[in-house]
Amino acid sequence: MKEYLKLNNEVLQQYSETGVIHIERDREATRLYLLEYVDKNMRKFTSLEEKIQWLIKEQYYEAQFLQKYSTDFIQSIFKKAYSYKFQFCSFMSASKFYDSYAMKSRDGKEILETYEDRMTIVALYLADGDEKLATKAIDSMMAAFQPATPTFLNSGKKARGELVSCFKLTMDDTMNSIAENIGYCLELSRLGGGVGVNLTDLRPLGDPIKGIANRASGIMPVAKLLENSFSYSNQLGQRNGSGVVYLNIFHGDIEEFISSKKPNADEKIRLATLSTGVIIPDIFFELMKKDEDIVLFSPYDIFQQYGKRMSEISITEMYEELLRHPNIRKLKRINARKLYTEIKKSQFETGYPFEIFDDHVNEAHPLKNIGRVKMSNLCTEILQVQKTSIITDMDEPNEYGLDVSCNLGSIDVHQSTKVQSFEELVDTSMRLLTQVSLKTNIKNVPSVKKANELMHSVGLGVMNLHGHFVSENILYGSSESIEFVDFFMEALNYYSLKASMEMAKEKGVTFYGFEESEYRTGGYFNDYVTKIDKEPSPIVKKALGNVPVITAAMWQQLKEIVMKYGLFNAYRLAIAPTVSISYIRSCTASIAPITERVEIRDYADSRTIYPMPFLNNGNLKLYVEAYDIDPYKLIDLYATAQKHVDQGISMTLYVTDQWTTEQLAKVYIYAWLRGIKTVYYVRQRLQTLEECVACTI
Repeated sequence: MKEYLKLNNEVLQQYSETGVIHIERDREATRLYLLEYVDKNMRKFTSLEEKIQWLIKEQYYEAQFLQKYSTDFIQSIFKKAYSYKFQFCSFMSASKFYDSYAMKSRDGKEILETYEDRMTIVALYLADGDEKLATKAIDSMMAAFQPATPTFLNSGKKARGELVSCFKLTMDDTMNSIAENIGYCLELSRLGGGVGVNLTDLRPLGDPIKGIANRASGIMPVAKLLENSFSYSNQLGQRNGSGVVYLNIFHGDIEEFISSKKPNADEKIRLATLSTGVIIPDIFFELMKKDEDIVLFSPYDIFQQYGKRMSEISITEMYEELLRHPNIRKLKRINARKLYTEIKKSQFETGYPFEIFDDHVNEAHPLKNIGRVKMSNLCTEILQVQKTSIITDMDEPNEYGLDVSCNLGSIDVHQSTKVQSFEELVDTSMRLLTQVSLKTNIKNVPSVKKANELMHSVGLGVMNLHGHFVSENILYGSSESIEFVDFFMEALNYYSLKASMEMAKEKGVTFYGFEESEYRTGGYFNDYVTKIDKEPSPIVKKALGNVPVITAAMWQQLKEIVMKYGLFNAYRLAIAPTVSISYIRSCTASIAPITERVEIRDYADSRTIYPMPFLNNGNLKLYVEAYDIDPYKLIDLYATAQKHVDQGISMTLYVTDQWTTEQLAKVYIYAWLRGIKTVYYVRQRLQTLEECVACTI
């Protein structure tokens, strides 16, 4: 074993006996790794100019974007990046970057980029010749902004994948649409994308086809086709593609759908690798509260009678009307509590299905006059309007609707409180994400290409919240933690709106549908302009650092200029899980609590130990693990953040094998009551295993 791996693996040596974590050995492992592996394998050049010219000549870098800058400017940006004197804070951070992100020679033997090199190339590539933006970009990225993995990995490279790796597609109830969407999934998976597909509009098992009863095969065969597609289109065999399918809980095939992830499910319906999510309207919880049955419907009937797809209506608003309508078949009655118990059983066994609270999503949707949010993505944080494409026969042109690519990046909460200008950090981050949107051209999926061109949607998120709390002696889930989130996320929302307005003003362009949005009417700002201003408590004020407190007067001023100039981005904020990019920045993931104070990650024949940021033997107790945090307090924190996020937040719930389905159901109902929009995985820790700081989930 390499000495640096041995040292890293000694971080937890004798922990169970002594209770002491050897953080110093991780630091030494990092030093040795950089010296013995990185320095030894880094290709050497006599000058920066020689290095860049060689990388262009050998077709590692694209030449076009670099030719938009002078040689002197390029050198100044590299110099600026190196002036930050960046240091990896852990062995995991360094090894993750050099194993997964730094560009290497084609034979894999030489390292061609340092951390600063990759940051600089990303900044120059996204700025696209704009020297002012490139300068701000390198400052923001070295300080606190981190583009998502596909952007960070691929920017500037000659042989590269796409800058985004997350998509949402709508599927219509026609063979043409089913076939076309399977083709899209193959294409997007080939590009390295995770894809969400909504199956709600497909007719259920036994429905009529061409007027002949009991002919439809239902949604499960389509789900199986999608699963096989992602498995087949597997990114050059390196890893399987990934996807998620969503279904409304009032759909006729819901029972088979819920059962499909269970290990003992019939092989005809079992989904081994495809993720599942359930869309739940408010009326379901109301019926469950009364201990009443729900009635399952067919989207085929709904379309025949109303000319609208099931995904295009509010089941809550139309439920009683659907019950009364003589031509809407009532396929089956199921006790709501019994059905929800089956969902909880599945979540205990498999972590699935994800849940989307349909009415929360659409009631808070500033673009509700344009259309409905029908589903989410693979990580449940992207919530954008979609319009179904009409896929015609080969001799007729298709009518493409709007589908979604997820243009993501995250701000390090801890570092963002220390930057000189939080406003400039957010403004630059928004501009860089907008560049990702503008540079993304998924030409083989026209509905995604169209939406990108019209909506300019992005998803700016945050990470390292728990790490920042520990650095400030704040307990996750405490009143101070929730107060901090309220002030911080309000400021992030405010400055992201301001940045989008400035871009609209500069370009003279607003997103498609702005005139019909609640931004244009001013309705979006009502709660902010009428709020009572308050000062943060002393501990929260200290934790906010340089993040400004936003007043009602500031909101009123912003409201007026947004109504005047518009917004460039239809969507701005979304908080993703951020696992991989959190490692390289030495951050805790997203706004989630940690699951382990020290993580153990096994890769092939090696093991890597990752102590959480700022962890030392004096603050172990302050780093409360997710499974030991009151889930109701966790939900309160997420609900506070959600108030300020126009899209969603990827929220995982953490349970032990001591929980009952009733306990889990109560937590989900509380999440619904608190206005949470989506719930991602249920993660379970087995209490029967030895519980220590290093237990592996």
